[in-house]
Amino acid sequence: MIDKLEYLIALAREQHFGHAAEACGVTQPTFSAGIKQLEDTLGVLLVHRGSRFHSFTPEGERVLDWARRIVSDSRAMQQEVQALKKGLAGHIKIAAIPTALAMVASLTTPYRARHPNVSFTILSRTSIEILQLLENLEVDAGLTYLDNEPVGRVRFVPLYHEQYHLLTAAQSPLGDRETVTWAEVGRIPLCLLTPDMQNRRIIDRYLRAAGREPAPTLESDSMIVLVAHVRTGRWAGVMPAKIAEALGLMDTIRAIPITGSEPHPSVGLVVPHREPMTPLTAALVTEARRLAPSLDPSYYIEK
Repeated sequence: MIDKLEYLIALAREQHFGHAAEACGVTQPTFSAGIKQLEDTLGVLLVHRGSRFHSFTPEGERVLDWARRIVSDSRAMQQEVQALKKGLAGHIKIAAIPTALAMVASLTTPYRARHPNVSFTILSRTSIEILQLLENLEVDAGLTYLDNEPVGRVRFVPLYHEQYHLLTAAQSPLGDRETVTWAEVGRIPLCLLTPDMQNRRIIDRYLRAAGREPAPTLESDSMIVLVAHVRTGRWAGVMPAKIAEALGLMDTIRAIPITGSEPHPSVGLVVPHREPMTPLTAALVTEARRLAPSLDPSYYIEK
């Protein structure tokens, strides 16, 4: 039964029978037969299909919810049994928004020091993608914004509040200032993340509130691309202070605080709202709780 539920989750993720079968490591006929067996067992049609996948039926959507819960519990049970037998070991996947990537090592390094038999995969994803990956059990945890756009039904540990700086060369416009306003920032050419990134949507909102329409001269979905351009001294950007600190930009580029009454968005760890958590995820949450006070003295923990 568990393998058939895994098929259903893969189909929800891929929206394509062939791709879902490949993801599950089986042939498409085997995959389709598995979905049909699940339908026969439950006595309901789960999938609207013709020559290709169309959608889930209402019953299929409910079974999908149960599938995610059951598969998650099954994985948690297997991990816990193995942890009791051999200690905590395995692999954990974390998806992070680009602006949080620089601080992931602050979480994973002490985690691995306590649990040396755990390995990691770190993915760079948008905030929307992170929630989708969590829902489909493709990642164990995410690092994302918590209070700017809805995060759905997740457990979270806030880690820090994002504070924005104008990064620019000292000889550039505004480069000699101690602080700048969003209205002033909106007057100079900027390189920013693409609009599908929540960080960009936050910055756009702040600029518009200051009466400036965002008009970047360069956009990218990669922080590395933005940092590389800012580092030349011929481009300016708006980035969280932690990015500048982690990448050493302040050795060559000025990081000027942007003042204003806007709230600083909260960034934190998010994990599926399921009990029990897998041992790997529970250990990550524990590590986040240890880390949070050192990153942001105003932190709090979701109960």
